Amino acid sequence: MIREITNAHVRIPATSANLGAGFDCIGIAVDRGLSASVEADDDPGSDRAPISISREGTLSSLGVAPNADMLYVGFAAACNAADRRVPAHLSFLVDSDIPVGRGLGSSSAALVAGASLADAALSLALAPIEIAELCSRMEGHPDNVAPAVFGGAILGVRDGTADGSRWLFAPLAVHPDLAFVFVIPPFTIETSAARAILPREVSYDIAVQAAGKGAALVHGLVSGDGVLIRVALDDVLHVPYRRALVPGLDGIDKAACTAGAYGATLSGSGPTLVAIAPQESAERVETAMKKQWRSDGIAAESFVQRRPARV
Repeated sequence: MIREITNAHVRIPATSANLGAGFDCIGIAVDRGLSASVEADDDPGSDRAPISISREGTLSSLGVAPNADMLYVGFAAACNAADRRVPAHLSFLVDSDIPVGRGLGSSSAALVAGASLADAALSLALAPIEIAELCSRMEGHPDNVAPAVFGGAILGVRDGTADGSRWLFAPLAVHPDLAFVFVIPPFTIETSAARAILPREVSYDIAVQAAGKGAALVHGLVSGDGVLIRVALDDVLHVPYRRALVPGLDGIDKAACTAGAYGATLSGSGPTLVAIAPQESAERVETAMKKQWRSDGIAAESFVQRRPARV
């Protein structure tokens, strides 16, 4: 019997989802990322562990069992989607500079990385849209997954099929005058906790406001219209309920706007905050946001994303 060992390597970007009114449907790729490789050994007689994961960078202290790690979960899901058996032994090496639990898509990056590694190592011939759909179904929403797969800024919506399993993905051409300013605090928020705090229903009036603000976000990003962006960043679906999870959010929004930003909001479910600002104001906004948080006793790191990242 010939022992079959295959290898693959991928790099997946971090992402910032929601962007205010783009709740569960709009996200951008940013210049942090996760690099992962796999060695797939399909020899059932090997004495190697079925799954081993060596973690470095921000994942080095992650205490998740290998079979529950999103890297393996994505790999196995891609195999299942392609009607392929998962190899008998998988050895993963993963390195990341995406902060875990901070609202920059660390789990989505791992999920997409796993599916992409399976596709590359096993020649599954999955198209990017198939990987994006697969991972969106698993997460229940596409706002982190889609930019992790395609890069750039992406709108993802269900296509209306009866089982809700298909998605449409559309790139958004972000206006070149816009920059994204991120401040990352030294504490985390569990996505499950941020989800649990949301109401199961909202009023018709709130739903109408949300639809208008979502449209304002799309047009504002494409046109660079700061008035529309400010309206869009004043979300009504998730930020009001999550505000209590992020101390100082209102003060940072005010400081960002005073420094020249159009507004600031949660990146994903937080606690990272992102402001959208004119390019020429980006560094002033970055300084003002960090200074405001520091006045609350929180030392945050930061970076400026001039353009949504490519893959």
